[in-house]
Amino acid sequence: MALSIRLARGGAKKRPYYRIVVADSRSPRDGRFIDKLGTYNPLLPKDSAERITLDAERAKEWLVKGAQPTDRVARFLDAAGIRPRAARQNPTKGQPGEKAKERTELKAQKEAEAAEAAAEAAAAPAEAAPAEDATEA
Repeated sequence: MALSIRLARGGAKKRPYYRIVVADSRSPRDGRFIDKLGTYNPLLPKDSAERITLDAERAKEWLVKGAQPTDRVARFLDAAGIRPRAARQNPTKGQPGEKAKERTELKAQKEAEAAEAAAEAAAAPAEAAPAEDATEA
């Protein structure tokens, strides 16, 4: 039986409240669970002590028995000092997509063309102005 330490949602619509439970990985999210380890209330401020309550001793016991925490619960266990969480890396996450790259290239190209046109327009009247002054004098 594959055990997971995960969140089971409770609370009202748009007012979530979670229980941290140990459950069979095949059971439904809010369905039958084996043990309740604590609670998580995301509506409370991050510095609040009641935001996350966790029974560390029982969590350690279940980890020894082979229960696998979900990503969110692994963060809670790491914050509590029970189990260190491996750092994840996604180097391409911050890079823009293909279409965004194309848009920036087009924008840069248009700006370069506009700058060239402005430079040519600025240079053309300067050349024509001395010729006009010479004919008037």
